[in-house]
Amino acid sequence: MEMMHGASLLSRPAEEFGNDTLVEEMWASKALEHAEVHFNLITSIHPSQLKLTPYDDQIYATFRQDFPDLHVGRLTDDILKSATEKLKWRQFAEKFNKMDDYSYGTLMRADASKEFSPDNSIFVFRVQFLAIEIARNREGLNDEVYEKHKPARKAPQESQ
Repeated sequence: MEMMHGASLLSRPAEEFGNDTLVEEMWASKALEHAEVHFNLITSIHPSQLKLTPYDDQIYATFRQDFPDLHVGRLTDDILKSATEKLKWRQFAEKFNKMDDYSYGTLMRADASKEFSPDNSIFVFRVQFLAIEIARNREGLNDEVYEKHKPARKAPQESQ
């Protein structure tokens, strides 16, 4: 019940909270949980077969139209958050403002070839995360981490 209350708090406008440390901790916890779930998905299902939203095709097409030269394999805050890039990302995000949670904060792996860790994470907003991860899935950049962590195949059992 406490988590349900926490989740409903997180959907309230940020201006209501100022710098409330409890809310920041709940937000960080939710972002970490989302990152772990995503990592479990891309290491359990081949990334090229993974569909993150019903809007994957539209998100990917718009992303590559707006960011044709962005190499998504290894990203940094400098690449994503310069003044010019922030404006471009804000304009991109507004195209998806009908999606639930499009502007929520999310943790993303900076380097697609590595697993999630504090040193390999960037804080981004949800539709930015989706655009980059959909591109990584479709362009084969999540394949390396999948191959390293995919579930072992079960050996066929002999009939007795």
